[in-house]
Amino acid sequence: MGAFFLATFLGLFLTGCGVLPDQVDETAKWSAQKLYTSAKEAISEGGYDLGIKYFEKLESRFPYGQYAQQAQLEVAYAYYKKEETASAIAACDRFIRLHPNHPNVDYAYYLKGLANFNEDLGLLGRLSNQDLTERDPGAASDSFDAFKTLVTRYPKSRYTPDATLRMNYLVNALASHEVHVARYYMKRGAYVAALNRAQASIKTYPNAPANEEALFIMVKAYDLLGANDLRDDTERIMRKNFPKSEYYTRGLNRTEPWWKLW
Repeated sequence: MGAFFLATFLGLFLTGCGVLPDQVDETAKWSAQKLYTSAKEAISEGGYDLGIKYFEKLESRFPYGQYAQQAQLEVAYAYYKKEETASAIAACDRFIRLHPNHPNVDYAYYLKGLANFNEDLGLLGRLSNQDLTERDPGAASDSFDAFKTLVTRYPKSRYTPDATLRMNYLVNALASHEVHVARYYMKRGAYVAALNRAQASIKTYPNAPANEEALFIMVKAYDLLGANDLRDDTERIMRKNFPKSEYYTRGLNRTEPWWKLW
């Protein structure tokens, strides 16, 4: 009998404290539309956690409706606004996998690209004013791939113009990263490694402005390696593509060739 009274008391106590969520969940009788609207309102006011919670309830209770599909995209956006990059990308990938032919799948690719594009540098990056060209290019490469898929598959999407502009920036940044690494190797006497990175930039990103320095590094590296024919061939290519390069001016009125003055 004592055990019965104890169980009854605990049940009443837990109910009073709100520990039984099913009995106090204010959303228990909400329609899909109300859940969706409330989630949108929460997110618009900066309540991303609450919005995500409502969207997840919506998808759980109404998994096959139109609102559930849209909720998946809205969750990705909420994570993006919270700067939780991994969760935002995972939500985008899930939507793309489940709804490859959805009218808004172009937005999923765009949001995935944005999430990688704006990936947080972290404390050290902010303190040192580190830019994208000096970082691990993994996120930039993933961002470029997402934008490229969007632009290729959905050329008339409302998001394509902005994605194209961001792709142009990313191409320059990725090429600059390769050149940054090549410059690092040059300063440490690793001339073959520098050549490989400079060549990679030119082959992978043939129209990037950073390739002016990539060619210069190649001329310099070939000279230091004693590969005179390759040095001269590379110089001819550089002069053809960058006839007014600033690197040439470093050799004016000097007895040394311009590439020896770096």
